[in-house]
Amino acid sequence: MSRTRRGAAAGAAALSFALGLGVLTACAGDGSGTAAKADSGDGSRSGSGGGPRLHAEGGFVPRPVLKDLAAGYLTVRNDGPADDRLTGVSTDLADDVTLHTTEDERMRAVDGLDVPAGGELALARGGAHMMLEKLDRRPEVGEKVSFVLHFAKSEPIEVEVPVRPTTYRPAE
Repeated sequence: MSRTRRGAAAGAAALSFALGLGVLTACAGDGSGTAAKADSGDGSRSGSGGGPRLHAEGGFVPRPVLKDLAAGYLTVRNDGPADDRLTGVSTDLADDVTLHTTEDERMRAVDGLDVPAGGELALARGGAHMMLEKLDRRPEVGEKVSFVLHFAKSEPIEVEVPVRPTTYRPAE
């Protein structure tokens, strides 16, 4: 096994451990993170008329166990009558952010995650999440991490979320 593959396997194992510290079905509701709304330029939230209306809340990044790998969690709510899809995430903290699902204790990269009309997409420990790879630095508890969420239909949403202790679990 090459050094790169061994390093990736070790990183994935450590992140799996960190993700396994708390299995939750939702991460909103405790007021952590800064809610953000996408603005379509006319003062309304993301989407128009009968389209999706998105906002993000309840976000956090657990302080990374490793210096170059972290996970991020938040909830995207859709108050509109149309579905949307989270297609990507960017941040200045990491060179690479991918979306993952966790099923049967196995993580899998995906090209997007659905945000149903009148519903939510919960990125939470033990489930769907953002994987930050090639971190520029290991953030400290209390710092804020900026993310830009990209969608299939809606304008991007910019959100800042706090860095929490590694074992942090939000109240349900």
